[in-house]
Amino acid sequence: MKEFIEPEVDESSLVSLQKVTAENFSEICLLSHTLSEAQRSMVADNAYSMVEAQFSDCAWYRGIYADDVPVGFIMLHSGLDDDELEYNGIMLWRFMIAEPYQKLGFGREALIQVIRYLKKKGYPRLYNSCGEGEESPFEFYQKLGFIPTGGYIDDECELVLDIENWQDE
Repeated sequence: MKEFIEPEVDESSLVSLQKVTAENFSEICLLSHTLSEAQRSMVADNAYSMVEAQFSDCAWYRGIYADDVPVGFIMLHSGLDDDELEYNGIMLWRFMIAEPYQKLGFGREALIQVIRYLKKKGYPRLYNSCGEGEESPFEFYQKLGFIPTGGYIDDECELVLDIENWQDE
């Protein structure tokens, strides 16, 4: 069931990545319920993602906040453990912005913060995959510099960002 959240933020809000704790776990989980059916079919539920992360030594995840309002979720994977995920770089494993907060620049800013961090740490590439079709985030990723690799992961188009040559804004 889709729930409505009244946006309390705007394009000028400060975007931050915050640890998911016992205090904010539920509100991060509820963000999944704001997505359209088309979007829900392209991204795992946040609760499922956080549970899945507990079984991987290489998962890193955060809530995305605009000011003090939870607006999204991001999860990375370093591809170094035995959970069947192997990448030559870092994988953007899960990424979502709640529907009421889309098109306000929060997802873009959160991802740019992650890319800056990865570049500073010396990671050469950031991989991702996304579904194609209605409400696909493909163009969003392309605008940030991701390009298709020609491969597919679970029927999703694989993308890669060359972090070494990525130009910050």
